[in-house]
Amino acid sequence: MAERGYSFSLTTFSPSGKLVQIEYALAAVAGGAPSVGIKAANGVVLATEKKQKSILYDERSVHKVEPITKHIGLVYSGMGPDYRVLVHRARKLAQQYYLVYQEPIPTAQLVQRVASVMQEYTQSGGVRPFGVSLLICGWNEGRPYLFQSDPSGAYFAWKATAMGKNYVNGKTFLEKRESSKHSIWSYKLQKQTRNFSKGLFLSLYFKNYYDIATTL
Repeated sequence: MAERGYSFSLTTFSPSGKLVQIEYALAAVAGGAPSVGIKAANGVVLATEKKQKSILYDERSVHKVEPITKHIGLVYSGMGPDYRVLVHRARKLAQQYYLVYQEPIPTAQLVQRVASVMQEYTQSGGVRPFGVSLLICGWNEGRPYLFQSDPSGAYFAWKATAMGKNYVNGKTFLEKRESSKHSIWSYKLQKQTRNFSKGLFLSLYFKNYYDIATTL
């Protein structure tokens, strides 16, 4: 099948060496609500746009930033139903770890296990890749962590990153802050984190409502 046509095969590479369904999944992420993660000296901020399609929605029923354990949380860009499945799986993985080791799962290990689930869906029959990317933050051993996991199952540690709509401009803004004398993540998070975030970044990136969480 020509690459410009639609490909419905998960496990067949295109002539150029691509898995086209993963590219479609990444396109779903790029069209999703913008999300941002910023790691500071003593914590992490996760934020996302919480714009509702109708004023009739009950805002309290929409949860975009979700806790997994007392020290780990995540947010997404992409397809909400896929996110709900991964949140459930992440909580189950964290519970299984606690039952075995009697201690909370480290952030990096949870990220690795969730990414493995996402990777399995790129090569298994009867399923499709998750149309969602995750920003996962946590606190372990006295330091903050921020990771991103993509539909391919790839995951990366970040100082700060953006995803979803307008993510290129978001990352460009963050890169400029990193190259400046006072980078965003050199600051310590204060109780007024909401104002800290809006003033430095969110007001430039999001258009409407915010859903913000921090780990300190």
